[in-house]
Amino acid sequence: MQSVRDEDGTPYLLVKRSSESSLVRDPATGEERYVPNDDLRSDGESPLSAAADGLPPELRRAVLACRDERVLGLLVEFADRGALSVRTLLDSYDLCESDLHGLLAEFRAAGLLAETTVAGERGYEPTDEALDVVERFRD
Repeated sequence: MQSVRDEDGTPYLLVKRSSESSLVRDPATGEERYVPNDDLRSDGESPLSAAADGLPPELRRAVLACRDERVLGLLVEFADRGALSVRTLLDSYDLCESDLHGLLAEFRAAGLLAETTVAGERGYEPTDEALDVVERFRD
């Protein structure tokens, strides 16, 4: 498989090439169609990266930030429980302090958490994007 772009710059995944046209798939919709070969150019991007680019950016960021079930579970907990203090997080879950702070930093960098104050203590709350992502995962 190869990543290509048409003359307008639209990215596609090359499914099959014939002498005059190629079957391409739009990574955003999964729709396949034939395009004249003269209208396609290889873009050098990994076809797997191009396929991932078809997902909404907020979903990609969440998936990449959640490297295992525990991390995904932490994101779900924020979505369900709302703002949590760091003390509550350390008392509630089996994460050491350095691991927890690393995950919180990754979630903040992905736009999934924001710093806040909870009962006078440092804490974090899910962003609207995090709430939307968890809802979409549940659907």
